[in-house]
Amino acid sequence: MRGLYALKPWYTNRLASVLRFAVARDVSPDVFTAVGVVSALGAGVAIAFGSWIIALVLLAGRLAGANLDGAVARAQGVSRPWGFVLNELGDRAGDLAMFAGLAVLAARTDSLDWGTGWVLVAAVCATLPTFASLSGAGAGAQRLNGGPFGKTERCAAVVVATVVPAWIPVISVVIVVGSLVTTALRLRSIHRVLSTAPAGPASTSAGTP
Repeated sequence: MRGLYALKPWYTNRLASVLRFAVARDVSPDVFTAVGVVSALGAGVAIAFGSWIIALVLLAGRLAGANLDGAVARAQGVSRPWGFVLNELGDRAGDLAMFAGLAVLAARTDSLDWGTGWVLVAAVCATLPTFASLSGAGAGAQRLNGGPFGKTERCAAVVVATVVPAWIPVISVVIVVGSLVTTALRLRSIHRVLSTAPAGPASTSAGTP
């Protein structure tokens, strides 16, 4: 179940002209990582003030940056481990900015503060699918992305919550449940892959005596 992540190739194709320009001008993939982060920061501010149209445009920019950094790196043949690190840090910063803006909007519009509390819970749960994927990648499995409730779904949910702030608690619950289900499905896939992989050296994560 890939969710809206299945649309990534389609979205990347819409950005083909930008990709060709970046390759022709030898633009660093890190530029697009930075564009994604800056767009997410701007979206966080827009969300905090309830400007959902601006938030929608900037979150689309965030997703564009996240799509293009990897696409440009592959097209230029410069994929590198440090680029992976920057991409992951950029994604986490983008999520943090988005949920921070939603928490501010909830605090401004929810007299009972239920929305703010649920946004904070949702922000924590939204990190779990990534933790599962990175843990699996560290153990030798493929880095998993997508749904049923991944980054694209989180962006869409936050935009809806910005349009109708009264729905923030309900949408936050949806994010919590969706994130937990996604985490469970990713862990199941990772377990299936790792359980059939050849045994490697014993882990030394516990330290040396």
